[in-house]
Amino acid sequence: MSTKQKRYFLTEEEIPTQWYNIQADMVNKPLPPINPKTKEPLKPEDLFPIFAEELCRQELDQEHAWFDIPDEVRDMYKYYRSTPLVRAYGLEEALGTPAHIYFKNESVSPVGSHKLNSALAQAYYCKKQGVTNVTTETGAGQWGAALSYAAKVFGLEAAVYQVKISYNQKPYRRSIMQTYGAQVTASPSMSTRAGKDILTKDPNNQGSLGTAISEAIELAINTPNCKYTLGSVLSHVTLHQTIIGLEAEKQMAKAGEYPDIVIGCFGGGSNFGGISFPFMRHNILEGKKTRFIAAEPASCPKLTRGVFQYDFGDVAGYTPLLPMYTLGHNFMPANIHAGGLRYHGAGVIVSQLLKDQLMEAVDIKQLESFEAGMLFSQAEGIIPAPESCHAIAAAINEAKKCKETGEEKVILFNLSGHGLIDMAAYDQFLSGSLQNYEVTDEDVQKNIAQLEKVL
Repeated sequence: MSTKQKRYFLTEEEIPTQWYNIQADMVNKPLPPINPKTKEPLKPEDLFPIFAEELCRQELDQEHAWFDIPDEVRDMYKYYRSTPLVRAYGLEEALGTPAHIYFKNESVSPVGSHKLNSALAQAYYCKKQGVTNVTTETGAGQWGAALSYAAKVFGLEAAVYQVKISYNQKPYRRSIMQTYGAQVTASPSMSTRAGKDILTKDPNNQGSLGTAISEAIELAINTPNCKYTLGSVLSHVTLHQTIIGLEAEKQMAKAGEYPDIVIGCFGGGSNFGGISFPFMRHNILEGKKTRFIAAEPASCPKLTRGVFQYDFGDVAGYTPLLPMYTLGHNFMPANIHAGGLRYHGAGVIVSQLLKDQLMEAVDIKQLESFEAGMLFSQAEGIIPAPESCHAIAAAINEAKKCKETGEEKVILFNLSGHGLIDMAAYDQFLSGSLQNYEVTDEDVQKNIAQLEKVL
């Protein structure tokens, strides 16, 4: 009988009671977001018209390393947390690698991804403030599903702008949001000024996260007792996601190991920061040498080929100016199936960490990501979301290096969601009709030049 343990859990009492704010421990703090009207560093009250007030304070806090998780949120976490830490013995065998590969399985949440960790928190803070309606954007639909469910839990009405290409590619994501009671609109739409402006210039525009953010913010600003919620990029979102890494830290201890490499797929930074930041604090404070790798799509390579400068977080320029690695807020990503990664910029914390070389970034082509997802599903039985396939591909590449060197490195990656509602993408891959998309240096330089003129 095998004595090898496959999965590691925490009891309800062991689920962390606080989120971790890495900004407090960073030697070089992120540069301040800028109010585009005053050109002054952003103050929490500048964000009050858009977000719940407590979220605004969390966003800009660089002093407190720990925030208590409200009991109401933690009670909802118990519906699906702790999520399992899994030793990927099947994948190790398939690769013939001496590396020890682990993954944090966030696909077991009620909505199938890690996004619920922040959705519950944001909906709670809105409800506590007396807000009745929330708006948001979504790419592939994982965040939209999470916010729709969280809004229903706390008695809020939700309106979701889903990127049009994903709205059409992933109809069942839309159905999930509607099942939870949300109103879903394909973005860009004719329901907002931002959407009308985009469609006037380009009637066939298939949308982007930057476009959907503009529409959701506009609706929130113009609707009484309504606030906007965000699924990634901003610091308070990543703060809530650190529940992932904090659990993983305890679970790795139960496994008797500590990661040499931590990997997450990368769109705006929430799941990468969520798995990485709790471990990264030991690099910062104790001198550990863990490597942290963000895996982004080659078709939207802001970390590997973007520039570090202030930029808007949305297409219409409704957000503050953020110090980020960016391809320019007007950048239109290719229509890849990893809709949650089709975002032009990186969060301010991750941008500063990359600038300070405390982490790395790699870009993964669409076909390579699906090849990795296929191998993982056959070895471990879980069909991963297209976004998660990027992290799997990066983990496989690191495991292959270990095979070449003979090193038994410990690799941890975040399985941010399952792909059971993304089978149309796998159908295209299996039929050979899926394409690779890459961005040329000329495209990047042209878009950045346009950005500089705008700013």
